[in-house]
Amino acid sequence: MTELITLQESVTTDSRSGTYPNSRDIEELLGSGAILVNKPRGPTSHQLAAWARNLLGIKKLGHGGTLDPFATGVLTLLCGRATRLTDIVLSGDKRYVGVMRFSDEVDEKVVKDVLSSMVGRSYNVPPKESAVKVRVRSRVFNGIDLLDIDHSSRVIVVEVFCEAGTYIRTLARDLGLMVGSRCELIELHRTQVGSFDASMACTMQQLTDALHVYREHGDDRGIRRLICPIERLLSHLPKLVIKDGAAAAVSHGASLARPGVVMATPGIKAGSLILIESLKAEAVAVAELIVDTDSLVGISSGEIAKPKSVLMAPGTYPQSWSKSS
Repeated sequence: MTELITLQESVTTDSRSGTYPNSRDIEELLGSGAILVNKPRGPTSHQLAAWARNLLGIKKLGHGGTLDPFATGVLTLLCGRATRLTDIVLSGDKRYVGVMRFSDEVDEKVVKDVLSSMVGRSYNVPPKESAVKVRVRSRVFNGIDLLDIDHSSRVIVVEVFCEAGTYIRTLARDLGLMVGSRCELIELHRTQVGSFDASMACTMQQLTDALHVYREHGDDRGIRRLICPIERLLSHLPKLVIKDGAAAAVSHGASLARPGVVMATPGIKAGSLILIESLKAEAVAVAELIVDTDSLVGISSGEIAKPKSVLMAPGTYPQSWSKSS
């Protein structure tokens, strides 16, 4: 991780306001956190999110990255204010394991060569089964590997590491066209969404059990392991670390001014998305950078970033009207 530039020395945070992310109680986590679920075959992503919403007893819960009913694997559930990050979660790269079947026997070397040729930017037209408008578009395949092949059943297992919005049904169809034998996707399992992988996911039964132990016995160890702070979703973004007073202002939607900035990730250009973070490592907002971070050393005033999604609840830090905050 890139070391931050220090712009102001000896700045402290008030222990009476705010909370370090890992010290939040369960209700705070449910108000702004994420749960990684291992979706089973059958229900839609929307149905699973609705079940989780009723189970947890919260009004606001959505999901990031739809899986077809027949597909299984990693599904990110976003709680409370974390739903404001849906677009960011949706934009993360994905990893899948797909089981495909050819209509005819195929040569293993030919399949490997075709898969290798598909790595990079390729056209990826949504299949008829998708919920989006069918139109020509391209997606990036970062890696496509043949994991296994069974010649007798004409079945292959493929791992795909790809850009968000890629349709693996379309990949199977195109593979068949290029190999010369119709290819059908018969199973699909998503193993990774952005920085989240399958090892971090729980089943709905595990979520139910952990919640029962918490509510009936007051033991939050299980449920705490299943809900991650909102900051975990944003760990890949560059940062601006700010004073308590600036956090109060930004939490009300104000633009971030230069006097409030304590540290910054170097080398980030104007126009980039950046995480505004408190001195306690709390996510205050995702913002658009107005100036390059490398120029901050020579700037003493003016707006630095405009919030696009405010994540901190107003009132977390007391308001300060000092221009130096």
